[in-house]
Amino acid sequence: MNCDFQEVSRPAGYGHIKMDSIFFYISAGILVLFLGFFVGWLSSRKIAQSQMKHTQKLAGNIIAEAQKEAETRKKASMLEAKDDWYKAKQKFERDTADERVELKKLERRIEEKEQNINRKVDYLEKRELEINDKKMTLEKKIGVVSEKNEELAQILHRQNEKLEKIAGMSTEAAMKLLITNLEGEAKLQAARKIKEIKDEAERNATKASREIITLAIERCAADHVVESTVSVVDLPNDEMKGRIIGREGRNIRAFESATGIDVIIDDTPEAVILSGFDPIRREVARLSLEKLVKDGRIHPGRIEELVEKTRKDLLEEIREIGEQTYLDLNIHGLHPEMTKLLGRLKYRTSYGQNVLQHSKEVAFVASMLASELGLDPVIAKRAGLLHDIGKAADHEIDGPHAEIGADFAKRYGENEIVINSIASHHEDVEATSLIAHIVSAADAISGARPGARRETLENYIRRLEKLEKIADAFEGVEKSYAIQAGREIRILVSHKKVDDAHAVQLATDIARKVEDDMEYPGQIKVVVIRETRSVDFAR
Repeated sequence: MNCDFQEVSRPAGYGHIKMDSIFFYISAGILVLFLGFFVGWLSSRKIAQSQMKHTQKLAGNIIAEAQKEAETRKKASMLEAKDDWYKAKQKFERDTADERVELKKLERRIEEKEQNINRKVDYLEKRELEINDKKMTLEKKIGVVSEKNEELAQILHRQNEKLEKIAGMSTEAAMKLLITNLEGEAKLQAARKIKEIKDEAERNATKASREIITLAIERCAADHVVESTVSVVDLPNDEMKGRIIGREGRNIRAFESATGIDVIIDDTPEAVILSGFDPIRREVARLSLEKLVKDGRIHPGRIEELVEKTRKDLLEEIREIGEQTYLDLNIHGLHPEMTKLLGRLKYRTSYGQNVLQHSKEVAFVASMLASELGLDPVIAKRAGLLHDIGKAADHEIDGPHAEIGADFAKRYGENEIVINSIASHHEDVEATSLIAHIVSAADAISGARPGARRETLENYIRRLEKLEKIADAFEGVEKSYAIQAGREIRILVSHKKVDDAHAVQLATDIARKVEDDMEYPGQIKVVVIRETRSVDFAR
């Protein structure tokens, strides 16, 4: 089949119309797109404006709230500032009122002083007028006396001229002769007077010293406390002994371990003996055991607890004892550590004498001796109280108690006189003041007083035997006798072997030997007796 395609005929201008349509559509699309963009822009602008307004509104609200909060805080700050100002004002007014009161008191005192000054000025003015009147009167009297003296001088001159003519000797020669005679007579009288004074002083020196010492001892009537190394604790019944011992001895072992004291339970009815060399430990043990017996609960835990509590209580009591001691003696400015050491002396003994009581007695006696001799009684009392302070720690520190006490006194700021008095009261070092000698004398007086110290019979006899043995060992000694309870030894020597000069030296040598070889309370008097016998017979 043949198909013939024929070109379709198109109207003229058809292509131009098609291009215009395309352009129109494109333009319309662009316009629509532009309008869409424009509408979108307007919409977004409105939305942005709306959001901006909302944001501005929120910001406004925040700012308003911040302003309100700021106003609130401002008001609170103002109120707080006003409150502080009011308080400061009240404080200022109170301080001002106190100052006004003080100023008024000061004004009154100034007025009183001014009145006193005015009275004194008036008194001085009156006295000045009186003195001026007296001065004028005195000047008149002096004038009269001067005239009288001139008249007297003229009279004496005329009398001297007459005497020179009668005696045939000039005034100068007569005066020389008179002076020579007076000098000789004055020297003779002076020598006699010196001899009389010296003899009287020798007679009265011993008597005066005895009176001073006797007066000091009489004015110090102190009690003496004699102690030992054991303490006795009374029990309500003998059954308590078993409770103290405990099962298999656990209670008594715990007690001895906690206190360091031996507990002796024997046949003594209703009593337990505590033995120990340390008096403070022994006192802790005694008080603890008494509390345990009273409490009734005795077991190792309770024992340790009660012993520790008692130890603390006793240390506090020791401090109070030290304070009370120096307050009783009216001594001030004592270091706290010295106060504790002083309180510990209550539980120390020397030859059975309580050291604190002994120290107080030495303080009293030293103060009275110093007063009688015109020295400072306050320093003497302080040195006397502290002279044995080293005994509070001599069982803990090596060395003599005088040296230990001097170190304590130096460490805690005591006076140099007090330090030397402590160090020298047993002559370990040289005494540098009269106060130190007084303390040594007071120490000897206190230790040597009858009943002040006690020794066992065996020690007492042993000391007397040793004293006589030392004296008998010297050449020329025939016999020695310890008398006055060992405070004096009398030595009889051969008059053929020992002369008078040697007897003096022998007494000194025996005294030094006794000091080196023996320990004793107080002092020992050494008396060497040399007897010369002349024998003849009447026939």
